[in-house]
Amino acid sequence: MEHASWARDLARQLLERPLPRRWAHTQGVAGRAESLAPLLAGEADLLAAAAWLHDIGYSPEIVDTGFHSLDGARYLRDVQGADERLCRLVAHHSCATYEATERGLHDTLVAEFDPERPELAEALTYCDMTTGPDGIHLDVGDRLAEIHSRYGPEHLVSRSISAATPCITSAVRAIESALPDVRTDVSG
Repeated sequence: MEHASWARDLARQLLERPLPRRWAHTQGVAGRAESLAPLLAGEADLLAAAAWLHDIGYSPEIVDTGFHSLDGARYLRDVQGADERLCRLVAHHSCATYEATERGLHDTLVAEFDPERPELAEALTYCDMTTGPDGIHLDVGDRLAEIHSRYGPEHLVSRSISAATPCITSAVRAIESALPDVRTDVSG
């Protein structure tokens, strides 16, 4: 867990004090990622590292465009010299292309960061979209509803989440189907 340990320390540094609720969410997402280790064999450390780092783009220290996926991935690439696959996972986590489109940054996102292997992207989406803002497990329908209620119906995040819902629920379904004792609720 070499990358995951480094990622945890970096995420703590960037999120714990300025964004304690985001830090709680991140800890929950990382815990879910660690629970998927048996499914991922040699890529478990990469997924755990991505889970720790997926929301660092919200940190006031690194916000640039206001699109946290892109800002976090750029920071990892340009400042930290992080592994390319890790940067790609952060850039594209939780079907980020939908929000990139809403923000007019789709072309920038896809020009700078190729998507990562679908199974890893789905696993990270599962971890993020089944963890609430306080780090507790939620089913995907409740998580999507929570995002909508937090941002309101007209906010670009709500619009992008609405557009991304089929992508998100498909990713969650794919991972849940690989886990023998997880109930699936993707009713939205």
